[in-house]
Amino acid sequence: MVNQTTRYALQILGYLARSDASLVPHEQIAREIGIPANYLSKILNQLRKSGIVESRKGWGGGSRLLPDAAGRPLLDIVRVFEGDRPAGIPACIFGLPECGDTNPCPLHDHWTLIRDSFQTLLCTTTVGDLKRRTVDVAREDLGLGGPGIGN
Repeated sequence: MVNQTTRYALQILGYLARSDASLVPHEQIAREIGIPANYLSKILNQLRKSGIVESRKGWGGGSRLLPDAAGRPLLDIVRVFEGDRPAGIPACIFGLPECGDTNPCPLHDHWTLIRDSFQTLLCTTTVGDLKRRTVDVAREDLGLGGPGIGN
């Protein structure tokens, strides 16, 4: 429901959130996430300009989350890369410009619930929440063991 750049940005922030405030070399981030280095630099630059990460160049450099970034809702991050309406969330699932509460398409009510739920998720989930690895937590909750077990 968001574009590729936004997905990468969220992955980068999750990776940095798990790094416990230490500078992480850009090469390491690119390798772990599987993102081209030049694309990573562009995303990190936007995150830096938005006051979400700190970056240092040169030997011993890298990026890390700024202290107050953990409390920022994911909606702030999505808006950095997509503006007010994420690219993948159309007002109408069918793309009908006339669709609305007074002239609904067949799925208007259902789509409104999905769209609003996604918006709520973005508003209530913070960058700090990305610290927990969703897959690992789900595996543990299901009793499947820790990271990488049973893969």
